[in-house]
Amino acid sequence: MRGSFSSPARKAPGVETLSDYLAQLASEWPTPGGGSAATMVAAAGASLVAMVARICSTNPKYAAQHDLALELVGQADALREEFLHARERDEAAFDRVVAATAMPKRTETEKLARRHALDLALAHAAAEPLAVAQNALEVLRMAERALDLNNKNLVSDIGCAAEFAYAALAACAYNVRINHRFMHDAPAIEAQRDALERYERDANALLERVRRSVRAGLAPRA
Repeated sequence: MRGSFSSPARKAPGVETLSDYLAQLASEWPTPGGGSAATMVAAAGASLVAMVARICSTNPKYAAQHDLALELVGQADALREEFLHARERDEAAFDRVVAATAMPKRTETEKLARRHALDLALAHAAAEPLAVAQNALEVLRMAERALDLNNKNLVSDIGCAAEFAYAALAACAYNVRINHRFMHDAPAIEAQRDALERYERDANALLERVRRSVRAGLAPRA
């Protein structure tokens, strides 16, 4: 939850450039915000994994890794698309919180209805970045597997993919936890917290392994 805001007018559907998106991100509007931006960073990580794998899949030098390359291409492309959809869901989830906050609260009945709607909206707003965090962890796993393609010229791109995925997961964690501050459903908070902490532990271990391999691959030639 990013505070109390009026819901802004939405742009008409259409093709949006990266420049357009960044201009909206920099605006005074509450959406897009950090959760939305995290999905874009995760998508960049998935795209880099797909790029590395595609290059290897078409190069005879990496014929032995052809099956792995094609598998990674398919998985990374699917996750990239999922992150783009997740961006829309994240923004819609926050709009739902804004709408619930704006509900009337003059009577006890209205207050109860508003509280119920807000609790549901906050739980949804926390669930969206949690799902993105899980998928960002998958990008980290794919980045580690991409090292097995043994393309020394692209090891820096694999490193970037891993760093982007980790950054996206960390950003998602912030967005999950800020919603927890306003939620009242203790079991839901505990379940989401446990899942998030598990993702973070796995991500820390994965990133350290990838960093070690990338540093070794980028070491100066003797």
